[in-house]
Amino acid sequence: QVQLVESGGALVQAGGSLRLSCAASGNIFSINVMGWYRQAPGKQRELVATLTRYGSTNYSDSVLGRFTISRDNAKNTWYLQMNSLKPEDTAVYYCNRRQFETTKWYDYWGQGTQVTVSS
Repeated sequence: QVQLVESGGALVQAGGSLRLSCAASGNIFSINVMGWYRQAPGKQRELVATLTRYGSTNYSDSVLGRFTISRDNAKNTWYLQMNSLKPEDTAVYYCNRRQFETTKWYDYWGQGTQVTVSS
């Protein structure tokens, strides 16, 4: 099992910045992809950004150029730097760790952290 603990959500004005953090502990495997997803009220959870162990990133079109995903391997922690925030970025943000354990991939999720952007 892997436990993920998120932090950093807050209320911020449009145009502001926030940094989310997600720390992993437990049964850590090296082959993994770290990511951030979000879910706004009444909408499905959507991908925000992912980062592989090799440094490859993927961003949704809606955040490209404004958000940056990064990681600290030594701390098993990854981050989402969010700049130029917009009211439409308001959502619960979930961190995700997908890792390959022996024979298959497993997904682990954080508890979610609320980001609210006021106009």
